[in-house]
This record gives sequence, C-alpha cells and structure tokens, in this order.
Amino acid sequence: MADNKHIVLGVTGSIAAYKAAELTRLMIKKNWEVSVVMTRAAARFVGELTFRALTRRPVVLDMFQETETWRPTHIALADWADALVIAPCTANVIAKLAHGLADDALSATALACRAPLVVAPAMNEKMWDHPATRENLRLLQSRGAVVVDVGQGELACGYEGRGRLAALDKIIEAVEKCLK
Repeated sequence: MADNKHIVLGVTGSIAAYKAAELTRLMIKKNWEVSVVMTRAAARFVGELTFRALTRRPVVLDMFQETETWRPTHIALADWADALVIAPCTANVIAKLAHGLADDALSATALACRAPLVVAPAMNEKMWDHPATRENLRLLQSRGAVVVDVGQGELACGYEGRGRLAALDKIIEAVEKCLK
C-alpha cells in the first residue's frame, strides 16, 4: 500500500529517543525510505550513527551542514517528504511547531514541509497536562497535524502516569493513514 514513500523522521531530546531506532526499522520494513533529522538534544540520548546505519542515509543534525543538493537541507527534506513524523516529540518542539519557530534543522524542516505532520509526544505527565502544552497541541491539530496520543505507565522520571511515547504500531498506523 504505502511502498516507496519518503518519511522524514524527526527525533527530539526525550529519553524515548532510543525507541525511534526501532520505529525507523519498522518504517524501513514497510519499504519506506527514511531520512532522520535529530535535534542536538536527541543526539545526547541516541547516536547519529545508529540512524545512519539503519537508514543508509545521512542524518541531519545541523541546519547548515553540507548537502548533496544545491538546496538548503531543510528545504530539500521538506520537498522530499511524503510525511513528516516527529517521534518522540518533546513539549519544547511542540511549542516551536505551534508557533512557527525555526531555529534548528528539524523545526525549519517542519515549517517548510507541506506533507502531513504526525506528532508522537513523549514527556513527563505534568508537562503533558500543562495548559500551554495542551493548547499548543490543539493549535497543531487545528492546522491538520495528527497527534498520536501518549501512553500511560511508568515514566523515566519515576512517576506513573500519562506521557509515555505511544506504542510504535500506533505511530505506524497513524503514518499509514496519512499516506493513503
């Protein structure tokens, strides 16, 4: 169904970033081409080499890194994408997306991208429930973004509650719907 689709996967600075490697593998198994854009914070949780090995493509960490095309990297990726998936997506990046900030490679790619946006948040329950986060998510949804609801359970901070990255199959399912 969704063979040969181009997915830009944004990975942000959450402890759940390690799950993005498995998400990448699942996407490739679907025969989707995946390009990864990581925030600097994400690179503190999981290495760029992991995603480069899985995708066999360069990983974007810097808005000004060299590209294989004459276009700026964020524009080339935005044009290439059939879907932009940000998983995990922190409260910080949700706020950037909601307010059109573009101060790194991922947020600049998102601002330039016209493909469907799938956001899979991951954060502490208190951050998830904060009125600013809730409003930012409503704003993104009003613009057509698909927000994959968070899971519930043990959180990395020691709390029990909502805020876990959704199950990977739920994220894949959301992407498949966008690709139809």
